[in-house]
Amino acid sequence: MGDFRYLCGVKTELPPKFIEMLRSLGDDFAGPLLAALTAPPQVSVRDNALKGCAPAADADVVPWCAQGRYLAERPLFAADPAWHQGLYYVQEASSMIYTEAVRRIVGKYFDESPLRYLDACAAPGGKTISALEALRSDDFVVANELDRHRANILYENIAKYGASNVAVVRGDASRFGRLEEAFDIVAVDAPCSGEGMMRKEPEAVAQWSEGLVASCAATQRAILSDLWQSLRPGGVLIYSTCTFNRSENEENIAFLADEFDAESVDLGLDCFEGVLKGIDTPHHCYRFTPGHIRGEGIFIAAVRKPGNGSHAQYKEKKFAACGEFVKSHIADADRFIEVEAGGRIEIRPRIHAAFIDKLASTVTLLRGGLPVAEPKGRDLAPLHELALSADLRPDSFAAFDLDLDAALRFLRGESLSDLPDGLPKGFVTPCYGARPLGFAKNIGRRANNLIPDHMRLRMGR
Repeated sequence: MGDFRYLCGVKTELPPKFIEMLRSLGDDFAGPLLAALTAPPQVSVRDNALKGCAPAADADVVPWCAQGRYLAERPLFAADPAWHQGLYYVQEASSMIYTEAVRRIVGKYFDESPLRYLDACAAPGGKTISALEALRSDDFVVANELDRHRANILYENIAKYGASNVAVVRGDASRFGRLEEAFDIVAVDAPCSGEGMMRKEPEAVAQWSEGLVASCAATQRAILSDLWQSLRPGGVLIYSTCTFNRSENEENIAFLADEFDAESVDLGLDCFEGVLKGIDTPHHCYRFTPGHIRGEGIFIAAVRKPGNGSHAQYKEKKFAACGEFVKSHIADADRFIEVEAGGRIEIRPRIHAAFIDKLASTVTLLRGGLPVAEPKGRDLAPLHELALSADLRPDSFAAFDLDLDAALRFLRGESLSDLPDGLPKGFVTPCYGARPLGFAKNIGRRANNLIPDHMRLRMGR
């Protein structure tokens, strides 16, 4: 095969058994793929529609995602305040297909009733964000990640995105079976052998073996079996991996069809040039493959659970109206209820609040909606998540713009001393490009930085 190059400068060779597996899938598939694996990966980002962002007219747009665009080279994203503000998300282009897949599923199978969507393996958050852009504001998304470190990354990326209709949770797939028939759509971007990431991540090559593939396929089937119970009759399960072999892909869709009588869903994603249909399967499966498209390797398919019905209803409770803090700072506050959770004030969508209570009794809730404030003496101090929220009323805090150098210093956690004349004391929002970077508290000669330590910029310290 020869040397296999990476952007990071590491060189290695593809395992012979891996090459043999690819060849067994057909030369038309394997030939362009093997050639592409010696080229550097594409760099792409998704502009945040929730915050009114979109690619420029002359952008190199991802064919299957109007919000996605390719970049000519990889910049230092951490040095860009817009990245910290959640105006865009760095996402691999193939993964952006989730927006179109979810949009087609919702349009084909569901009415206007609010939906519940579970992203069962959600970190780092790109596919959750992709789904949110296809869902409605009254729908509710549960983003789950079992690993603690990855769950924290997921939390931060959801916070930057700015949606209020998202819970971030930690739980094993088996726990969701207790929420019987709770979800209309379940997305399973399953842990896999990672073959589709080989030209981006050297460890994907180093760890590959036939034994790993077999182990991953068995784990994936266990996860699918656990999650199937949480899907309501008539609901749709989306299954994806970032790998190429059939064991983790087409054969798992066959497993769902055979074991649970799942109905294959025709998403029609092969309408996009270069997207391939599944290999040796009667089911509707789609492969995004380097050498055929501008992106990394993604397999995606959807199946529907037999039967019809609405999602499980939990006993509704009467919830108190939001307090003055929320009414003052959240647009259309009547959509939410206000709760105390872990010492913080959080708002949750009113129509999903009883379900969130049930969710909290089943898995670990990192956030059930949007955290907005925490008590500080007699004050309620606004939280960073509120500053990044698309639901923050733009007139609710005194705001002032910073230049690039000052914005980066603020993102590093520094206090602000060169304050504009007439800035009121109390909580204020330093901005860059007229958009909040976070909160600060003006105490007179300076404004103390309120960005939480784990979300501060580490570059340049």
